Amino acid sequence: MPKKQTSWVTAADVARRAGVSRSAVSRAFSPTASIAPETRERVMEAARSLGYQVNLIAREMIMQRSSMVGVVTAGFENPFRAKLLSQIIAALGRHKLTPIVVNAEDPVQIQQSLDMLLSYRIGGIIMTSASPPLGLARQYLEGEIPVVMINRASNLPGADVAVSDNAAGATLAARLLIDAGATRLAFVGPTKPSYNGKARCAGFLRAIQHIVKEGATLTHPVETHSTPGDTYECGVAAAHALLATHDRQAPRPDGVFCSSDLLALGFIDTARQHFGMRVPEDLRVVGFDDIPAANYDNYQLTTIVQDTHALADTAIELLIDRMNAFSGVSRTRIVPVTSVVRKTCA
Repeated sequence: MPKKQTSWVTAADVARRAGVSRSAVSRAFSPTASIAPETRERVMEAARSLGYQVNLIAREMIMQRSSMVGVVTAGFENPFRAKLLSQIIAALGRHKLTPIVVNAEDPVQIQQSLDMLLSYRIGGIIMTSASPPLGLARQYLEGEIPVVMINRASNLPGADVAVSDNAAGATLAARLLIDAGATRLAFVGPTKPSYNGKARCAGFLRAIQHIVKEGATLTHPVETHSTPGDTYECGVAAAHALLATHDRQAPRPDGVFCSSDLLALGFIDTARQHFGMRVPEDLRVVGFDDIPAANYDNYQLTTIVQDTHALADTAIELLIDRMNAFSGVSRTRIVPVTSVVRKTCA
């Protein structure tokens, strides 16, 4: 006996059950469409009772707009980027947008991966910090594909930016170190390759100048140590560079602001294990990010907290706005930061 052919529930079936037009059903399932809340709920109730599922491919062909969004990140091992990526994916899901995640860490594969995103006719691109060069983002803008960057410099016309308040975070770090009694300060971070590292360094130096004018005393000028990246290993190397070459004429720093938590953890381990320094008695340390390891008992790192939830939500709001109206000047949204005081600078 032949099997009975499956009968798919259509949008027209939902429209008849809900007593609305076919276009109202389409609007009800489009997160950005204008529709009365009671009408949307009536459509959703009809859809649930019939077991209706939206045919996304068909809808996107009709609307000539994709619900797929490319999310370009550089590596998944970095705990802050992993945390941010999780929030981005969750925020896209809340808006019924489908993420396609691309790892930009491999320079050989990045161009092929970005070309692949173009072939999917994606609706937009979100680029996280340390993602590909801006020249690659221009390919999307030239095709009128919205681009939103997170924690990147706002120097690409047509692209929007969501960025943590680096200046405010650096000021918090400066005050924490000085209030804890540090008088020989240093900054550690990637001031050349990284927008964030450069911005946090500049903000820290400005804040120190302001605090000194208010009456604080430093026994030595602030040192800046530029690293090639923001990894744990870079923190280890920075500690060796800053702590091994000092003598009575140029004593070791007693307060260090690291532009990422991973740098700070590497710096702390090296200060303890190779130089016998006590934290915070001999050395106060402040990080930036608030990754899970910052709260480990072995560290209890005082740090500046980036709000990954707000960063993700802000980026998706900017993206949806640009998907609805591509033209317009670039926008930058600054996301507030906070500090959490633990044992490395208390």
